[in-house]
Amino acid sequence: MGTPIALTIAGSDSSGGAGIQADLKTFAALGVYGASVIVAITAQNTQRVKRVYEVSSEAIEEQIKAILEDFEVGAIKTGMLHNTEIVSTVARILKDFKHPLVVDPVILAKDGTQLLKEEAIKTTIKELFPIATIVTPNKHEAEKLTEISIKNIEDMKLAAKKIVESYGAKAVVVKGGHLNGNEAVDVIYYEGKYKELKTSKIITKNTHGTGCIFSAAIAAELAKGEDIQKAVEVAKLFVTQAIAYSLAIGKGQGPTNPTSWLQLPAEKYNVLENMKKAIEILEENREVANLVPEVQMNLVMSLPKPYAKDIEHIAGIPGRIVKVGNKVKASSQPSFGASWHMARALLKVMEFDENFRAAMNIKYSKSIEDVIRSVGFSVISYERSEEPLELRKKEGESIPWLVERAIKKSGKVPDAVCDLGDWGKEPLIYVFGKDAVEVANKVVRIAREQGSG
Repeated sequence: MGTPIALTIAGSDSSGGAGIQADLKTFAALGVYGASVIVAITAQNTQRVKRVYEVSSEAIEEQIKAILEDFEVGAIKTGMLHNTEIVSTVARILKDFKHPLVVDPVILAKDGTQLLKEEAIKTTIKELFPIATIVTPNKHEAEKLTEISIKNIEDMKLAAKKIVESYGAKAVVVKGGHLNGNEAVDVIYYEGKYKELKTSKIITKNTHGTGCIFSAAIAAELAKGEDIQKAVEVAKLFVTQAIAYSLAIGKGQGPTNPTSWLQLPAEKYNVLENMKKAIEILEENREVANLVPEVQMNLVMSLPKPYAKDIEHIAGIPGRIVKVGNKVKASSQPSFGASWHMARALLKVMEFDENFRAAMNIKYSKSIEDVIRSVGFSVISYERSEEPLELRKKEGESIPWLVERAIKKSGKVPDAVCDLGDWGKEPLIYVFGKDAVEVANKVVRIAREQGSG
């Protein structure tokens, strides 16, 4: 088939979170070459749309024709078209386009700014919907387009049916993220049948660009030859992940993160490779065996922010690192979600400094603590007796508490935190670093200095 190509016809978002910019990021993340036609330039940020500057119909027509006469475009999506003249121009040029057309009827920005003028709504229904393969309105857009008040899924179905059977679109997906409830339910209506796609709602204010990303993902999948049903399903997964790993940037509603589709697996690979190198370092240095505590060792490393949210995003060693003869040996290959206590400690550290993404536990003794200080590493010690009684009763709460107290005492993340233990609790030292290799090298240095002493 060659390289799949998709074209977006929409407005430019100067903040990069929506519009043309979000569409192109989405195309690239899904393995599709993206071309673009800019119909308007917006001056906006995460707080509001300050101004919209329309591009002339002549310039829009020339852009579209330039792309279509040169590229084998597999699918086109439209976003913000702003006025009647732009809608009519786009519809006229695309009426003979033989491949899928995704129409995202962008009417309002999140701050309430009108992105499709009132008189252009009727033009969109009359001229653009009849040539659309699929239309992707959210709840508010569907209400505006159909004059149906949407309060539940049955109302969404009525609106979807009207857009297809009265307005002429081939298919429609009405997005239900704005409905009340814990689930985000989208309703597809295609070939006389309904299908519901459900995901749990993600609580975040950073949802700028979700509609653009969703429709762009559908276009990307259609450009690759997928059918409508499959394209929407992939788009649902894609936008859900983009919301889950949204970016807290700007002072308003931050953008979703379409590049997480590529970045997350890449970052997981990088973490596991770094862990493997760290394990090699530990296993090659015999002195490390002298630092193995009774509870054994574990080494953990986290994905970077914004991907580090819980213990499933932290890699550890299943079965831990054990002493075998006079050396240490990892019980198995590193994997994500393999640690609980160490992972919780690391997540607490990252609340204070997200650059510290790795940790390891070693045996405690006063002489080892002295060695850590002698080599120039920062270290803080704490008695378990200082821990509040209510925390002692909660499994897994002690270590995060200990780490937090140590960081607040030192004013920064130290190289090591000494847990001096308690009745039934083995004393341990937690060593922290920027990655697993750095932590392994710190531990090796501590072990060598301890051995030479």
